[in-house]
Amino acid sequence: MNVKRKEIRLRIHTRIRKRVEGTPERPRLAVYRSGQHIYAQIIDDTKGHTLASASSLKADGVKGANVEGAASVGKLIAESAKAAGVERVVFDRGGYLYHGRIKALADAAREGGLDF
Repeated sequence: MNVKRKEIRLRIHTRIRKRVEGTPERPRLAVYRSGQHIYAQIIDDTKGHTLASASSLKADGVKGANVEGAASVGKLIAESAKAAGVERVVFDRGGYLYHGRIKALADAAREGGLDF
């Protein structure tokens, strides 16, 4: 990734993080997208703990560099969140556009039962 493009994404991400904060009642669903994989974490920012996580590395036979892989990660994060007792979250898109893999992950997490 181009250095300037990465700087722009990080600047957008810090702007988002000023407003989005995970609480014990409503933790933060943070998404990170790399070239080959996609990762999602549910984080309680008051304690600094990760309550649940999922990635395309954990998903069986799924490539995270496409929309189908991101959707499977969304289902995985919803299942692990339910196991951790989390139903409501705030969505942190990580400075990425709400499009493509990010949107697919969010839609699949909603279908899996997460409320945001």
